[in-house]
Amino acid sequence: MSLHGGKLAAKALKEAGVEVVFTLSGGHIMPLYDGCIDEGIKIVDVRHEQAAVHAADSWARCNPGKIGVAAITAGPGVTDGVTGIANAWRANSPILVFGGQGPFENLRRGSLQEMDHLGVVRPITKYCDAIYQTKRIPEYVELAIRHAVSGIPGPAYLEIPMDVFMGQAEEAESPVPRIRTEPPRISPDRDEVRKAIEILRSSERPMLMAGTSVKWSKASPEMNRFISETHIPTFTNGMGRGTVPPDSPEFLNRSRRDALKQIDCILLAGTLLDFRMRFGQTIPADAKIIQLDMDATLIGQNRQTDVPLVGNLACSFELLLDEMKHQGVQLDFSGWRDQLREIETEAEAKVEAALNSDESPLDPQRMCREVRDWLDTLNDPIVIGDGGDIVATAAKIIPVKGEGAWMDPGPLGTLGVGMPFALAAQLAHPDRPVVIIYGDGSFGFNGFEFDTAVRFDLPIIGIVGNDGAWGQMMRPQGAVYGWDRLEGVLLNRTRYDKVVEALGGHGEYVTEPGQMQGALERAKASGKPALINVEIRQDREYKGGIYV
Repeated sequence: MSLHGGKLAAKALKEAGVEVVFTLSGGHIMPLYDGCIDEGIKIVDVRHEQAAVHAADSWARCNPGKIGVAAITAGPGVTDGVTGIANAWRANSPILVFGGQGPFENLRRGSLQEMDHLGVVRPITKYCDAIYQTKRIPEYVELAIRHAVSGIPGPAYLEIPMDVFMGQAEEAESPVPRIRTEPPRISPDRDEVRKAIEILRSSERPMLMAGTSVKWSKASPEMNRFISETHIPTFTNGMGRGTVPPDSPEFLNRSRRDALKQIDCILLAGTLLDFRMRFGQTIPADAKIIQLDMDATLIGQNRQTDVPLVGNLACSFELLLDEMKHQGVQLDFSGWRDQLREIETEAEAKVEAALNSDESPLDPQRMCREVRDWLDTLNDPIVIGDGGDIVATAAKIIPVKGEGAWMDPGPLGTLGVGMPFALAAQLAHPDRPVVIIYGDGSFGFNGFEFDTAVRFDLPIIGIVGNDGAWGQMMRPQGAVYGWDRLEGVLLNRTRYDKVVEALGGHGEYVTEPGQMQGALERAKASGKPALINVEIRQDREYKGGIYV
């Protein structure tokens, strides 16, 4: 039987366990839609290609062990999607992006939207290639996915010219290979594990930083057993947020700066020493570093590592526990943990007044506290942060109660992920509430995706902290160059709630603290995609530094 390229691609995606493809329509990629209909793969069409790729990124985060898929048309379709690909690259999200191209028959003749897509995306993908034979499409899909999920995961890109996609091939000549979306687990060297135990035995003030590779390794159970047995103080960043239960005695989130000043050892569990860790500069020079990660190329970045444990992090923690048992080693850092807990308690007391402030416009911390209290009444919500100041504030106030319960862009710091991430999260978990914490600036990027949520009947709730400014940029600009010289950092206090109402959703407008709970409840009760536009205080206090 003869099949066109779109049907062959869809058969390969079905073999890979793909359930949904995010896209924006284009003539170059239409064959894939036809194939997905036959295979029962849902097509979710968005309003901007950036959103399609962000949604694929989110799908991978919401479904560990699966791959997110986006399809974008040639030329501006691909360039629009570049930001999404780059974000997945920095966040280590395993996604596959299909890109269109003009007919191969007319290559280099100047077809509509023809350009060198591979040259554009190669630096921000783990794998990119073009397919020039219809019968080889399933083979290339397997190859791309294998690259995307192996080692440190990331995006793969496949370009299929229009005539190749629409071309025919005999099914017997185009077998669909077995496609694995989870690579084999690799264990670290046992000698290095013994060295790590030796360092921990001589340590008095260690700490553990749980980061993104904990998620991609599915290492939470093993890591938490290690934390529980050793009572080591533990902090999280990146996609490590939620991998340690917030009620764990060892989990801390307000004393990291104090801990870093005193530690004699740090376990970096899938945590890079990038800008979020000040490139390792805040780790004392004499502190030992034990680094656990999935790829040897990440070991020793910005600071020399004393012990590298390279491999799946679940395997690494299993071996640490096994070696401790084998040697009869018992580690107990509860005393040091309790010292840091006292610092946490003091820090929480200092913000108590702000959490309960009655000022109007709302104190941003009061807004986040109101959201936190409301989230406590919901069943296992997923919260997405899309913004600058307000997301940083929310991250300190709203606890992450489980793995995957919080998502943000990651280290690329891409604004506009809110609704695209939420679309995929709600599709992946239809029974869980999905909530977005927005800055008013970030809403402007992909806020129109509320139209997509309305069309697909996804009751996502967004909450905008509206201070009429790009706050993270306004403060340093005003402090350094003068408050009378602000340019490019001020916004109107726009009624974004009215925008969402016009798109068919539910809108609420909040100017007083006492209005928050009622607005949240009405948004939920509406059963529609909803946006609560909250006027918050515009802060101009500058504490120094630009977060880069």
